[in-house]
Amino acid sequence: MILSTAPGERVMLPEFGCGIQELVFEPNSDLVRESMAARVRTALLRWEPRIDVLDVNSEAPNGQPNLVLIRVDYRVRSANTVHNLVYPFYITEAGV
Repeated sequence: MILSTAPGERVMLPEFGCGIQELVFEPNSDLVRESMAARVRTALLRWEPRIDVLDVNSEAPNGQPNLVLIRVDYRVRSANTVHNLVYPFYITEAGV
């Protein structure tokens, strides 16, 4: 929910969310993917107190120029178990 919510969408929590939707029309470049990973890390650290964020990476799979896979490695604090989540994010460059 955190990753798919844009800041400003929730009236009672206007700062809640991640903000990667703002990058949907940006080119699928290293810089944009680094920005996505940073936004995801910041949002999870702020809004998800049940986990410790271990790592956040973003990559563009070969042959799919409009797709970014964001991998989040995290530990659930209450159980001390390590998990990961791969969040697919689709980029559509302007004019396509």
